[in-house]
Amino acid sequence: MNNKLKMRLFLIAITLFFISCSSREVVSVNKDAKWDNFVYPTINFVNNAEGTEGWDIYNRIVPNPEELINESILGVVKTLYWSTADSIPGIRKINYSFDDREGISAKGGGVPEISIFYSSRWVEHSAKNGGDDKVLYETEGVLYHELVHGYQLEPQGVGSYGTNKVFFAFIEGMADAVRAHNGYFPAENRRPGGHWLDGYQTTGFFLQWLTTKDSDFLRKFNKSALEVVPWSFDGAVKKVLGDEFSIDGLWEEYQLFLKQ
Repeated sequence: MNNKLKMRLFLIAITLFFISCSSREVVSVNKDAKWDNFVYPTINFVNNAEGTEGWDIYNRIVPNPEELINESILGVVKTLYWSTADSIPGIRKINYSFDDREGISAKGGGVPEISIFYSSRWVEHSAKNGGDDKVLYETEGVLYHELVHGYQLEPQGVGSYGTNKVFFAFIEGMADAVRAHNGYFPAENRRPGGHWLDGYQTTGFFLQWLTTKDSDFLRKFNKSALEVVPWSFDGAVKKVLGDEFSIDGLWEEYQLFLKQ
């Protein structure tokens, strides 16, 4: 092979390499382009547990709470919505406090400003039951659950959280469904029994399982709060999956799946 031909082949190889890198770069940049203009809320992080063992553990594992909260926000909205063009509640400020108190965590307030507390005592409990890995796993999972409450849609025509079990089950079920869908519950937590109106993990694992019927189920189920009025579980699954499905039939199928 003469030198001229070698040089030509070398130039072709270099050109193909840069074309390949450029293509990969474009794919990477455009992968989440629909979220590039997402408006993150202002994070007001307050430590009210200075001097506690829980704060020492949390501070070591989560040196930048605002960064973790923003990463979790993006994970939540990408699970609930397709893009920023959707009807995403406009949360503009999150007051996040780390408190030395009983309980685990809770969300308060509504658009445009919400508050979330997280317990230093729960961090200590998690550390005793699994070390740093358990603390981070729980911290991220609990954060996902509470952030869903800020960014999820709410069913219409069925009362409120404190007055209607359907409303309650939707709110708490979706929060744990998003948490489960992102891997923040151990698989052994999913057990047969209960009712889809129980909320929390019982409803959440059921809703997450329904993504086997439609990979976009959680997004569509969340959107059904705008489309099915008055809202109901049966009306929502029919809207998402089709009139041939019913909440009773799907729950029965889910129970059989769990028992197998």
